[in-house]
Amino acid sequence: MTTLSASSSRPADTSFAVAATLVAVVVFLVGWGVLHRGFFTHDAIVDTPVYERYGSAIDSGRVPYRDFVLEYPPGALPVFALPALGGAHGDVFRRRFELLMAFLGEVMVICVAVALVALGAGRRWLLAALGFVALAPVALGPAAVAAKLYPVVLVPLTIGYVWKREGRREALVCGGLLLAVLVAVFIPFVVLAPHGVWESVWSQGSRPLQIESLGAAFLLNGHHVFGYALTMDSSHGSQNLAGAGADAFAVALSVLQLAALVATWILFARGPATRERLLLASAAALVAFVALGKVLSPQFLIWLIAVVPLVSGRRGLIASMLLAATLVVTQLWFPYRYWDLALHFGALETWLVLVRDLLLVALFALLASGLVDRDPESLTVHSAA
Repeated sequence: MTTLSASSSRPADTSFAVAATLVAVVVFLVGWGVLHRGFFTHDAIVDTPVYERYGSAIDSGRVPYRDFVLEYPPGALPVFALPALGGAHGDVFRRRFELLMAFLGEVMVICVAVALVALGAGRRWLLAALGFVALAPVALGPAAVAAKLYPVVLVPLTIGYVWKREGRREALVCGGLLLAVLVAVFIPFVVLAPHGVWESVWSQGSRPLQIESLGAAFLLNGHHVFGYALTMDSSHGSQNLAGAGADAFAVALSVLQLAALVATWILFARGPATRERLLLASAAALVAFVALGKVLSPQFLIWLIAVVPLVSGRRGLIASMLLAATLVVTQLWFPYRYWDLALHFGALETWLVLVRDLLLVALFALLASGLVDRDPESLTVHSAA
């Protein structure tokens, strides 16, 4: 009996890793094509027209944040602008945007493969993780993609890792480089349109309780079980719950989200600075950010696809299974039954949303518990050779 883990199994050789990656890239492309055919095109809910509007404005010479309102950070601008070059509109913009997303998806697959090789993954782990990443978009179904600020939750983990491994000086250099990049990206727009940039950030932080969030799921089920009165309000590009109860849940979720993130950072800082624990903590932080946020759109799950499969051992296997279940449950109601949820508070859709959100909470609990687990076998998968 041998162990198929980064620590004790024989790592996959380079030729096998390259072949597996190429197969995963092909599978991803096939899945991408499936998403744009037949059943998956029914009742589509897409943000592409919004992106086209942003891209067309940039292509015509208008300055983001100053000349038009933009809710995304500056890092998202190339994704909007590139498909719109030359005045592209309609189907041309959509096809270019889809090709760009397909390309970035392939890059994600390759990056996961590189990370797995660096971790010394054995053949089975490599195949399972790459297969998961390649097929995950089909499990999730059609969902939008856009640049966000969520990677900020990984900053304390990264700096803490560098500090413990390389010392304070290297950690400060790491933080300085991050700050320099942020300044280079944001400052030009802050100078040109400080009010517009602030409004962009504030509009995200001040969003109400979105109808797919954990807090909304509890309120919706309270509506069906106890007759609790609810009001839907469309704003900030989403459907939300309005009223005192919804506002209270939004605040409570924000506090809980911050507490979960801080706890994850502290737990990581108190243990050894290994690559395995860094990936475990990173996955836990991202899941906490998604699961406990007051906004939980299906596309947020994409952020987890490239990270959770990198968690090693039995815990990583179970975590990937939980994430797979989360993706499938999401597709049971989005986008095909979304408007039954948003406009009519449909009972079936309400329960499906609650199940999906609780699966994410369970995923966070599983990952976070690994940061305090002293059993090295929790990071090891045993299997026959």
